[in-house]
Amino acid sequence: MTMIFQQPLAPRDTLRSTIGRYYRADEGEVVAEILDGARMSPEATARVEARARDLVLEVRRRRLGSGGIDAFMHEYDLSSAEGVLLMCLAEALLRIPDAHTADRLIRDKLGGADWERHVGRSESLLVNASTWALMLTGRMVSLSDFEGQSVKSLLGRLANRIGEPVIRQSVTRAMRIMGRQFVMGRTIDEALDRARPDWSRGYRHSFDMLGEAARTAADAERYFDAYCGAIEALGTAGAGRGPIESPGISIKLSALHPRYEFAKQGGMMRELVPRLTELARLAAERDIGLTVDAEEADRLELSFDVIEAVCADRRLTGWDGFGLALQTYLKRALPTVDYLADLARRYRRRLMLRLVKGAYWDTEIKRAQEHGLDGYPVYTRKATTDVSYLACARRVLEHRECFYPQFATHNAHTVAAVLELLGEDRGFEFQRLHGMGQALYDPIVG
Repeated sequence: MTMIFQQPLAPRDTLRSTIGRYYRADEGEVVAEILDGARMSPEATARVEARARDLVLEVRRRRLGSGGIDAFMHEYDLSSAEGVLLMCLAEALLRIPDAHTADRLIRDKLGGADWERHVGRSESLLVNASTWALMLTGRMVSLSDFEGQSVKSLLGRLANRIGEPVIRQSVTRAMRIMGRQFVMGRTIDEALDRARPDWSRGYRHSFDMLGEAARTAADAERYFDAYCGAIEALGTAGAGRGPIESPGISIKLSALHPRYEFAKQGGMMRELVPRLTELARLAAERDIGLTVDAEEADRLELSFDVIEAVCADRRLTGWDGFGLALQTYLKRALPTVDYLADLARRYRRRLMLRLVKGAYWDTEIKRAQEHGLDGYPVYTRKATTDVSYLACARRVLEHRECFYPQFATHNAHTVAAVLELLGEDRGFEFQRLHGMGQALYDPIVG
């Protein structure tokens, strides 16, 4: 820990102004600046490609032997419109309280999808049967014209006699099964029960709470209480093993305040900072990790003000479980790493830093277009985001004493590149979303 404080501190305002200059900078110019940070020697590049190829082959081998929900998710992954539709429907149906609204949602969402193109593509009988059911359900609830459909038409008319209530029950049950693939549990206790078997295999968990941002003060209070309860449960499960070995929690600042925005910065800081500080103190007492999750780009620098205020609280001295997520599709990502390293040195703490590629790309692009802006806060090409991720990973490792690095990715090449950058260093962790990337990481964990 003493190494952190031997390096000179940079002027805070200089670092923050540098971050601001990259907000909607020219993408080509930014890429030219960060490219060297992601570049590797020909020998290292060859090793990365070989390792990535081996990982992909292993994933494919495991998928060939998989069945059930794994085969279903492989067919309906997020690269297909139907996969995205099912994902949204699964999450939405879990929260719809009445049958009438559920019927309308199913009728609206399933009726227009192109299920036929998935028929017979999987080797799994379950997947093909499910595809037929989705196809017939979609036609049934949308009452499409079946003329000229031959066998499909007859099956559709036959199924139509069952009635929408039966269809709703069937689809709701199926979507709940699917929802469990991506949702660990309805409560923190249920999630912990499902997570425990993985701990002996080398996995750890950071729990998030599904839900929208707080719209009212009552919403924020409810989220705060839920976070407190979750931290208590996670602390008990962690049993004093420390922030790295114990299960942790991810929180959203927008859940803790209904006006988490620049226009209300004064009042927001007075109310949000004490709430986050209280959660951090509770996590420190329970000796678990607490990560501030990433949100939209226009809230990035606002989050710095909140995070820095919490870091400055002397009551948290000695606890290295405080952290945040950084989205590397932001043009400001690389200078942000430098700012966070300075923050760690300034307040004599080691931050947990989760590198992710980004979660709100469509929203950021659309919002910039709606406002008529002359640039985007995010990179517009996936390849550029990958370059930024590797440049940030290398920069994080250059500030190794300031961070406990957490590399969140489902990309085999990114995994291989990070392992190459790390060499023999094992003081880090990979992260994946529950329900995704297991075939990629099981061999690594093993």
